[in-house]
Amino acid sequence: MDQRSKKLRRTVVDIISVERRGHFGPAISSIEILRVLFDNFLHFRSSQPDWEDRDRFILSKGHGCLSLYAILADKDFFSKDELLTFCSPDSPFGGHPDRGKVPGVEASTGALGHGLPIGVGMALAARLKKQSHRIVVLTGDGEINEGSIWEAALSAAKHKLSNLTVFIDYNKFQSYGATTEVLDLEPLADKWRSFGFAVEEIDGHNVHELEQLTNRLPLDLKKPTAIICHTIKGKGFHFAEEKIEWHHKSKISDQEIKEMYQCLL
Repeated sequence: MDQRSKKLRRTVVDIISVERRGHFGPAISSIEILRVLFDNFLHFRSSQPDWEDRDRFILSKGHGCLSLYAILADKDFFSKDELLTFCSPDSPFGGHPDRGKVPGVEASTGALGHGLPIGVGMALAARLKKQSHRIVVLTGDGEINEGSIWEAALSAAKHKLSNLTVFIDYNKFQSYGATTEVLDLEPLADKWRSFGFAVEEIDGHNVHELEQLTNRLPLDLKKPTAIICHTIKGKGFHFAEEKIEWHHKSKISDQEIKEMYQCLL
């Protein structure tokens, strides 16, 4: 793990160290995906969050917002100091992102399964307006148990929305256990292909591979794209990796916070 990935993880730890709670595991698994998107792919202006020609990024797995907050602060949408109010009364930074309160957030998400339908609508709107911006949606793997995801996927394929890319954070765990035990998703790549998507699978923590892949988007000019990112829940924190109790953690102790920082040395 390089210093940039450690820096973003350190920001996540800083955020949760105040109120001592949050969806830690699902935020950490998506750090590299968000890093590459905001560093190398998405067009935006942090000084003009509603710039008309910006690319749209939707965090459909809204509970993973700690990583989104970290990268948005890194890109100067707001100050990192503001993030230290996370989950406190009257803070704009809640446990799920709020479009009306947080600059850079394109949709209020967290009721799972709705980010992709919103993204399909945005992609259609861009086409109707003859605009060239791109729409990127990041879903969780447990989230795609939701039927609304697959309804939206069918619509995206029908309309040949090549301006739409879905990244699936496939960390193999959801809130109540392993995805293989709760509702097995395999064969996941074949499912997305059968729904009309161009599909690639990738190591979701390999920054170089992610950069190379985003440089090739869209994968097909007549299809939407799905990128299945194989990740590790809690990546980089040995005591939290693939531990279901770290999906959402409350009452995080001083010792646990200390261990988090030690993992990033």
